[in-house]
Amino acid sequence: MDTHFDNHFFLRDFSRNAQTEGLSDKSINSLAVTKAEHTIDAYESDWNDFCDWCRYHHKSSYPAAPETIVNYINDLADYAKAATIRRRISAISENYNASGEPVENPCKAWIVKEALIGLTRLKGSMQKGKTPIYWEELEEIIGRMDLTTLPGLRDRAVLLLGFMGAFRRSELAGLNVEDIRKYPQGIVITIQHSKTDQLSAGQQIGIPYLSHTSMDCIHALQEWLTAAHITSGPLFRSFLKNGRVSSRRLSDKSINLIVKKYVASIGLNPEFYGAHSLRHGFATYAALHGVEERLIMKQTRHRSVEMVRRYINEADLFTNNPIDKMFNRT
Repeated sequence: MDTHFDNHFFLRDFSRNAQTEGLSDKSINSLAVTKAEHTIDAYESDWNDFCDWCRYHHKSSYPAAPETIVNYINDLADYAKAATIRRRISAISENYNASGEPVENPCKAWIVKEALIGLTRLKGSMQKGKTPIYWEELEEIIGRMDLTTLPGLRDRAVLLLGFMGAFRRSELAGLNVEDIRKYPQGIVITIQHSKTDQLSAGQQIGIPYLSHTSMDCIHALQEWLTAAHITSGPLFRSFLKNGRVSSRRLSDKSINLIVKKYVASIGLNPEFYGAHSLRHGFATYAALHGVEERLIMKQTRHRSVEMVRRYINEADLFTNNPIDKMFNRT
């Protein structure tokens, strides 16, 4: 499939497109101001997010199949608001309209419209993503785990690493032992393939040692690898029917189920939690403790401050709460 225009944002230079042939400069200028500059900026950011997703999943963004749009918005539904999803579809559609190329707009396909209706019915208004898991909740979960078993050791390492590294579930599932390097201060993990790493250059995350070994991610990883006799290949693996560790990589869906299982063990509703709760939890918990925006983004690898500021705003509901200042003065 021809992807010559892949990642190209036509709304920025639509005056050069075939659709404007025959128009005067005055007419072109009047068309150029039909959308506010901040709307164009938002659309460009949305288009780039779609292109990043397509690149990660080895799909073409231009031209794109309607099925690609459907799969993209279903992934978005894990964490994005309904309004965000609708705006992303609008941005993609507007960019196709502005291209001036004889390429069918995939957003107008009936399956895309049906998918949006279906997601709304399934998710309700989709006003919020997965609920964050906080550090204190992780402590309670791990305190109840059976760490004398291989599943317990693996799952503890999954939860702690997912939180500390603010990993997306696909990133966590894709890690290999070779991606981890030890240093006196801790470990550095290289993510070979990530949604926001367009050139697959690799992204590095540093995780330092903690003084409390029961919650130390590095200690948990080492215990899992030693007990499972894993020295290379997939970091997290599934189990065979006889209980032995297999050579197969743990899937991202399995990681999602692991999170749901353990939040239920401490009385939380698993419907509101998933693998993204670890990433969300790290960012919100960091903001709650006054960690500055750029440092949170460094660990979460967010390219845009929009989502990180959402986490900060969530934390700010409590850190700057008038009730707390009125009744909990020390």
